[in-house]
Amino acid sequence: MRLRRAVSVVLAVAVVLAVPVAASAADARPGRLQPALDAVVAAGAPGAVLEYRESGRVERDVSGVAELGRNRPVPRDGRFRVGSVTKTFTSTVALQLVGEGRLRLDDTVERWLPGRVPNGGGITVRQLLNHTSGIFNYTDVLFTTPEELVADRYKRWTPDQLVDLAVAQPPNFPPGTSWAYSNTNYVLAGMVIEKVTGRSWGSEVQRRIIGPAGLHDTSVPGNSPFVTGPHAHGYVEVGGQAVDITTWNPSAAYSAGEILSTTEDLNTFYRAVLSGKLLKPAQLAEMKTTVPGGLAYGLGIYQQPLPCGITLWGHTGGIPGYGTYSFQTEDGSKRLTLSETVYKGGTSTAVINLFVAAFCPAGTTGGASLRSL
Repeated sequence: MRLRRAVSVVLAVAVVLAVPVAASAADARPGRLQPALDAVVAAGAPGAVLEYRESGRVERDVSGVAELGRNRPVPRDGRFRVGSVTKTFTSTVALQLVGEGRLRLDDTVERWLPGRVPNGGGITVRQLLNHTSGIFNYTDVLFTTPEELVADRYKRWTPDQLVDLAVAQPPNFPPGTSWAYSNTNYVLAGMVIEKVTGRSWGSEVQRRIIGPAGLHDTSVPGNSPFVTGPHAHGYVEVGGQAVDITTWNPSAAYSAGEILSTTEDLNTFYRAVLSGKLLKPAQLAEMKTTVPGGLAYGLGIYQQPLPCGITLWGHTGGIPGYGTYSFQTEDGSKRLTLSETVYKGGTSTAVINLFVAAFCPAGTTGGASLRSL
């Protein structure tokens, strides 16, 4: 999730490096990916944490500081805002409802949310989930300046208010004719989930994903502005100064970007999704059916090619103070989640080099940056 192009420089993209699961003296020793993670911090991230899994081996590395002005290290098990990685959770719940026969991907928005969106009868649930609806992205007008972001940090937003911001703008294109990333699509998807189930989106994520997958440090905070448990602080840049934005009401993100998690939990989550633990084969196939074109976006998940020819599946997330990358090979044999607290940008080359170091043969050089959504 990205909140407003004008303040994109303050919206982090996350980097997470791997370290062993069991606490031991070995956990404190630098892992194979430690130099690449240190390079992310050197490029501008105050702090970063990563978990990498390969063939039963788990590496967790940290770099930088948990809080500017202090020497406290980033916690290896720290929690962070995952931003648009939330979209994979939302899509998974929607696809579970499809598998249960309670929802169809070809159902229209009008069917479940009558009168909520202009031309809702011409927009399908599938088009929400793969970003081909053409609906305007509300975060492009949500916060116009970093100052406004900080001033409204505790404001409580309802999903209807977020959608109202979007439908006040003309659509990007007629439904199904093109592709454009829009957080509004996933706010609407969360609203559809609530209408189908009669329960809150967050409770469905808890009941259907967090509990069954054993994601012990993942939560849907709702209107709570706090990052509970061990965590690194996130920042935005205001007037050339870093402002701590760790406490922030994530209702502005809702089902498009609200979730809190850890590197370990996200690696576990994507493995559960891609292995079929959370979805039936037909619905997993739908999730992995990508939109033709450059991004290769499916339903809440997308393909990320690397310079060595390996293709990963996963998602990125950027939200005030935090940025996340969580990707793995299709068979789940290699998994990497990275969280960083970048607020000035400039780490994209270091991030791609980190993923190349993790997934590609030694000596492979970096290429284009990982796509950040």
